[in-house]
Amino acid sequence: MPEHHLSKRQRQLVRNRANHCCEYCYTPSKYSPDPFAIEHIIPRSLGGQTELKNLALSCLGCNGYKYNKVEAVDPGGGQTVALFHPRQHLWSEHFAWNETCSHLIGLSPTGRATIETLRLNRPGLINLRRVLYAAGEHPPQLAQ
Repeated sequence: MPEHHLSKRQRQLVRNRANHCCEYCYTPSKYSPDPFAIEHIIPRSLGGQTELKNLALSCLGCNGYKYNKVEAVDPGGGQTVALFHPRQHLWSEHFAWNETCSHLIGLSPTGRATIETLRLNRPGLINLRRVLYAAGEHPPQLAQ
C-alpha cells in the first residue's frame, strides 16, 4: 500500500506500535538496507480497509512474499490455514527462535504456513540475525 494514503500521524503510530520492526520476521528497520512498508493485513483487493487495526509494518521481503495472501498451506499438516495476523494473533503463540536465534520455528499451523509463505528464514535474514545476535541486538524485545 502506498504510504501517501496515510497521514504522517498514522504512519508514525504504525511504526511505533511495531517498535520499528517488521511484524512478521521481526527485523528492525534500522538494520534493513531496504525501506519498510505499511501494508494491509487483509489486502484491499480482498476487502481490507485502510484503518489502524488492518495495518502492519512490514519489511520489503515479507511484504513482497505476502502480497495479497491471507491463507496458505501448513507444510506440517497439509491443510489451508490463515496466515499470521499481527492484530489478532500473538506472535509468541505461533513462532519461536531456534537456539541461536537465527531461524524461526513454527509452533502452530499458522506459524508454519507463515514461515513458508513469507520465507521468514530466507538467507539474508538468517545472516542478519546472526550478526545482530553476536552484537547483542537480536532478538528484539517486543511487547505482545
